[in-house]
Amino acid sequence: MKLNLPNFRNFNFYAMFLADMVIFTLALYGAYLFRFDFAVPSQFMTQFKGLLKYVLVLKGLFFLSFGLYRGMWRYTSLDDFWKLIKVTAAQNLLLVSFVVFRFTLMGVPRSVFVLDWVLTLVLCSGLRLSIRTFFTKTMSLTSPLADRKNILVIGGGSAAEKISREMTANPAHYNLVGFLDDDPGKRGRTIHGKPVLGLIETLGFVVDRTPVDEIFISVSEASGEQMRRIVDTCKDTGVPHRILPAMTEIMDGKVTIKALRDINYLDLLGRSPVTLDTERIQGYITDQTILVTGCGGSIGSELCRQIVRFKPALIVLVDASEYNLYSIQMELHHEIGFTDYATVLGNITDRKLMDRTFSEFRPSVVFHAAAYKHVPMLERNPWQAVRNNIEGSQAIMETAVAASVERFVVVSTDKAVRPTNVMGASKRVTELLMQSMQRASTRFMAVRFGNVVGSSGSVVPLFRKQIESGGPVTVTHPEVTRYFMSIAEASQLILQAGSMGDNGTGGEIFVLDMGVPVKISDMASDLIRLSGKEPGVDVEIKYTGLREGEKLYEELITEGEGIVRTEHEKILVLGSDCCIAAEDLEKGLAGLKDARRSHDGQAIRNILKRLVPEYLPEYN
Repeated sequence: MKLNLPNFRNFNFYAMFLADMVIFTLALYGAYLFRFDFAVPSQFMTQFKGLLKYVLVLKGLFFLSFGLYRGMWRYTSLDDFWKLIKVTAAQNLLLVSFVVFRFTLMGVPRSVFVLDWVLTLVLCSGLRLSIRTFFTKTMSLTSPLADRKNILVIGGGSAAEKISREMTANPAHYNLVGFLDDDPGKRGRTIHGKPVLGLIETLGFVVDRTPVDEIFISVSEASGEQMRRIVDTCKDTGVPHRILPAMTEIMDGKVTIKALRDINYLDLLGRSPVTLDTERIQGYITDQTILVTGCGGSIGSELCRQIVRFKPALIVLVDASEYNLYSIQMELHHEIGFTDYATVLGNITDRKLMDRTFSEFRPSVVFHAAAYKHVPMLERNPWQAVRNNIEGSQAIMETAVAASVERFVVVSTDKAVRPTNVMGASKRVTELLMQSMQRASTRFMAVRFGNVVGSSGSVVPLFRKQIESGGPVTVTHPEVTRYFMSIAEASQLILQAGSMGDNGTGGEIFVLDMGVPVKISDMASDLIRLSGKEPGVDVEIKYTGLREGEKLYEELITEGEGIVRTEHEKILVLGSDCCIAAEDLEKGLAGLKDARRSHDGQAIRNILKRLVPEYLPEYN
């Protein structure tokens, strides 16, 4: 047994140990007193004195061995109480066994042992609770009310309970005045002694009659519409307000006051937390060599952060950008503390480099996130879409097959559905390439999803810069809509979808449930309001017209594609049949390569149209 010994150089240990020795003595003596109605016969007093030395040694050793002096009593918690119950019960059973073995129970009152255990538990826990209460009250009294903020919490669920517990235990900076919650059944009840004052809609009424310095929003699962309503209600009061992070940001499950932050646009999307089947993900990542292309990009870098959680043997980082590769390497090494990585600076179109990389590291799983994604840029330079998105994907897929990679996951996009631009068409060809290889020993699959908030190509960073400079915020069209999710959510679901490839024959296209599409004009208005300004008054919204290759509405599936739900609520799957003949695909790829070499944009578009009949550049 590993002993949890305390720090013997700490004076507090000896004070705690001595206090418990006194409690052990009082508990045993009290047990005899209760047993004999406070008139202990002389022979039993002699028995008490003879038994006491064994009780002190046995209980002292138990408390030392099980680490009951390692914690700080001022922070005693419910976990400490349960540990105390288990330790005192175990030492009591051992004490009874020792007495039976050493003296037999003849002449020893059995009830003494039960009473001794109860009194030991009550006195030990009472002492610890008293010390915690003393320090809590002392902190509260020594911190003037003028220095503490009066906090009103919106929400009455588990997250609100956690923050309430922390503020109650650490009252130096905050004074919790109460809660608001839309559940009428909670009204009039209390959470850790603090009242639920009413519904959220009564916020203005409560603020007018109660001194509130700041509002904490602690609603774990709210839709975008509900969160907007809450934020607008808070703004109407004029009181500063902050929010607990989404659970996707708190992977270790710890929620603290320090985790509170200002509201950002992701909160208004109302995306519910992702539930992962970690065992399935561990099954194909833990102790394996994982290769990530485009590892320094928005999705690729987040994939690396998520993969590290599942303890791979090695991550091979592949990126064409020196700066991006360096950035993710430094983050893994210094911020996350993960050092089992290898860096490869180069383009996925370099077959010799890819052959060498796969031969040297022998990855079992590949996440292919490398791609050009900027729609207008690729409309003007379509040959780069062919070279990087199509030829690069073909090169690394064929290399993976030759190296007997077990699993290959392609990061795709909703722009591959009925594409109106070269970028989307090139990604659709990548999906066709992936499906054409499903008969190989490598299991291929693709994951298709919409926009991610905060990525290098997202409109959110652009809008923020425009708002900071005073506007105008430029939106292409008042009716343009897009699907959005966070980078972390998309990456987690990619890992989950990668574990589902075992269910089919390979070549599946997994589609992430993106929820409800968002109007970009509404997004611009929300971001302006989150900045404390009013759209059309403080910051103008200017419509510039659709850019080349853009369409009003994005889609996640093409009409006629068979789609079914998987066992995960946020992941759907399309069929795995390739809808183009192998010879037609091969001929089209050869034609694209020739057109790319001659930088013939029109020829590229014509060939893409033959490979992807649903590619309609004129569609908007």
